[in-house]
Amino acid sequence: ELVLYISVWPLPGANEIAIGDRLYVMIDEINTTLPQGLSITDGFDGTLYMRDALREIFITLIETVVLVGLVVLVMMGSFRAALVPLITIPISLLGAVAAMTLMGFTLNLLTVLAIVLSVGLVVDDAIVVVENVSRYMREGMSRIEAALASSRQLLAPIISMTVTLAAVYLPIGLLSGLTGALFKEFAFTLAIAVLISGIVAVTLSPIMSAYASPEGGKEGKFTLRVNAVFASLQERYGRIVESSINYKAQILCMAVFLSLLTVPFYLLSLKELAPTEDESSITVIVESSPEASLDYTTEQMDDVVSTMLELGGAKFMWQVVNPTGAFGGVDFVPLSEREEGVQDMFWKAFGELSSVDGIKAFPVLGSALPTAGNFSVELVVMSSDPYEEMMSYANQMVAAANASQKFLFASTDLKLDLPQARFVLDRERIADLGLDLANVSRQLGTLLSGNFVNRYNQDGRAYRVIPMIASGQRDNPEALLDLQIRTPSGDLIPLRAIATLRTETAPRFLSKFAQKNAFRIYGEVIPGTTKEQGLSALEDAAAQILPAHYSIDYAGESRQIRLEGNTLEGVLVIALVFVFFVLAIQFNSFRDPLVVLLGSVPLALSGAMVFAFLDFTTINIYSQVGFITLVGLIAKNGILIVEFANHMQKLGHDKLKAIRLAAQTRLRPVLMTTGATVLGHFPLVLVSGAGAEARNSIGIILVAGMLVGTAFTLLVLPSIYMVLASDHSPKELENRALRTVEGEPTAQHT
Repeated sequence: ELVLYISVWPLPGANEIAIGDRLYVMIDEINTTLPQGLSITDGFDGTLYMRDALREIFITLIETVVLVGLVVLVMMGSFRAALVPLITIPISLLGAVAAMTLMGFTLNLLTVLAIVLSVGLVVDDAIVVVENVSRYMREGMSRIEAALASSRQLLAPIISMTVTLAAVYLPIGLLSGLTGALFKEFAFTLAIAVLISGIVAVTLSPIMSAYASPEGGKEGKFTLRVNAVFASLQERYGRIVESSINYKAQILCMAVFLSLLTVPFYLLSLKELAPTEDESSITVIVESSPEASLDYTTEQMDDVVSTMLELGGAKFMWQVVNPTGAFGGVDFVPLSEREEGVQDMFWKAFGELSSVDGIKAFPVLGSALPTAGNFSVELVVMSSDPYEEMMSYANQMVAAANASQKFLFASTDLKLDLPQARFVLDRERIADLGLDLANVSRQLGTLLSGNFVNRYNQDGRAYRVIPMIASGQRDNPEALLDLQIRTPSGDLIPLRAIATLRTETAPRFLSKFAQKNAFRIYGEVIPGTTKEQGLSALEDAAAQILPAHYSIDYAGESRQIRLEGNTLEGVLVIALVFVFFVLAIQFNSFRDPLVVLLGSVPLALSGAMVFAFLDFTTINIYSQVGFITLVGLIAKNGILIVEFANHMQKLGHDKLKAIRLAAQTRLRPVLMTTGATVLGHFPLVLVSGAGAEARNSIGIILVAGMLVGTAFTLLVLPSIYMVLASDHSPKELENRALRTVEGEPTAQHT
């Protein structure tokens, strides 16, 4: 069917889903007024993917809340005690939503994802509080005494844990460019939810825990069983800690070795800007011959449409056709109603389209992030050389790309195949006939240019007069030589009497980049190959093929890969430095923060990185956000243990006994918070549907990193504490005070 394609583009900051809803209503209203045979229907709706993704995220949110609730209930052994951390969830989330509203944020894919992630984070502090209060009450304290004692003991570590986790997101929120635009709202939403949960933990949670926990150890049978299990675990773990100290040199060597594996794991992992999502559509880009007509290309597109509609689950195909090419796409039913994902059908589409004669049709999967490009990889080559000389290098680059086995297809926009006809005028003959060049050019322009020469009125309306020869004659340069030119004497002579025809080829497009002649090498990578791998293959080919005075740049998503792909890696380093100084202020020491970070972060990063190395995910901006979040989460475990060990030293215990008691006492809250985080984020690992790939990346990193990191933290941190931790014994504290007092007169004199 012949159609008129109307595009609707929302203004920046507008609610696209609301616009889509209103458009559907308006279309229905307009259709009732149109004559028979004329109707308006939607050919492409970009909000469908957004709607599906938001629906999937909200389903994941419900699953996360249920799983976190079950974890807390099982590990606390009491429904009343479990209510304390569970109440933190709605308070923190509602507070975060209120703050989002005040800051002008919207509920979008990333802010809702931040809310999902925060469910597994905001319960941590409350879990620590309720476990501590319950322990004090089992030891015989009253409700008020237990709440006060727990508040005094946990105030500093909760502040440290909350500020540490919120601080890792601060550098993300301050980024610029695409990454900053995408993750600013995400980072601030998570940070606000964590800060609110910390406030709840130091204000409401202690007294709520005191009244939720039974006095004097009068607990139910299930609670007693759970307590007995944890008591047994704590006793066994205490013996393991004491034994491990005897082998601290070996343990530290093992920890260093495993931590250093992060480097090869990272270097050998697949990297990309963002994982490709199943958006229930495949785009098709078509190239026709340079001299093709609109009728020819439209006719050839029928084969493309028939081929694409044979794919399973295809609903319809839309296309925009011009003489030398076309752009279109196939919309599919949702993934839940299809047997294959678009990544699997992509292979089939490429094979089928390769057999279409007359035109070249390339299937393309949509980018997961906003980009100006059309293809997976786009490399720009620049030089001051003429296009004719650049053509040979373009062909060599395309050949190298195809030989790399990274691309389904590769091509270039530099094509010297545009036929051009040039009339060479015989000046002497023109002069002999009494003509001049201006007169001849004016007559040819009237016949060929398509410009209007006058207007005439009819029935009150003005119409343009456009003289033009028949299209069949215009399309044949040889036929143009028979055009009649009028001489000053009034005679008509054929154009061939004063001109000859010269044919030549020229570039289809005169591409420029940075004010230089340029051409692009573009292509689509094979499934299983990342766009970064394809781009690296082109960069290697450019280094070998191009002369020294040629330079390269990037376009489309390739530009974002090189400009934004490693941004969050720098943010991770900044976050680590920021966390270190926050902990240094909290501990009033530069050594204790090293114990916390070295005893938890490197091994957690290594444990998470191995899953990227094994191709469970890739290194992309979403997994990098997972790594940054992991730093704050795993550091909380170290803070709990180190803070309590320092407290034990101040009570007079030696360093060995202090770390043993701290590790034993904090084992249960560490396991509980880890369990809540792991199971709370586990739905992200299993999720499918719209937007699943991005959530899978974050989920895999957090779940794997927390499991591996917690196990290594419990084993390695005590040994690091024995080697690096400051001496907090009463005698050492007294000596420090004396040194400070003795140094005062000198300082004043100076």
